[in-house]
Amino acid sequence: MMKLALQPLTREAFKPFGDVVETEGATHFPINNGTTTRFHDLAALQFSGSNAKPIVSIFRGQAFTLPLEITMMEHHPYGSQLFMPLSGHPYVVVVAPKGELQQQQIQAFLASGQQGVNYHFGVWHHPLISLEASSDFLIVDRAGEEANCIEQDLNQSILLEF
Repeated sequence: MMKLALQPLTREAFKPFGDVVETEGATHFPINNGTTTRFHDLAALQFSGSNAKPIVSIFRGQAFTLPLEITMMEHHPYGSQLFMPLSGHPYVVVVAPKGELQQQQIQAFLASGQQGVNYHFGVWHHPLISLEASSDFLIVDRAGEEANCIEQDLNQSILLEF
């Protein structure tokens, strides 16, 4: 079994897979007569296909503990998928570049409860891995006529650990 250690989630490290959605370092400016700060254009949302449109959902992910065995990945060929935590708990992001799934290119990131991620279309990722407690996430993704989730089992399990 392969072992995969978590690395910190940063914009630079995650750039090949999508966007880190957070206020730190983001373009911002005051609005509403100075009573509100707008953190602007935090993610490149992507939607394609027949009758494609953005949708907003809430996912509630059960809590996991590490080490955790990873046996599959998924990707969305017609749209990006943005996850923004609502519960403030850390979570794990497991990704691989788009294209044919190359197991040796899988990476894992530890996200704080204040960081969201936007997986660009085609980027392989593992389903939600909440830590510490069951957690809610605001999700922005694509609805349309074409099926937009492809799952693939790994050739060899990966042990995800701190």
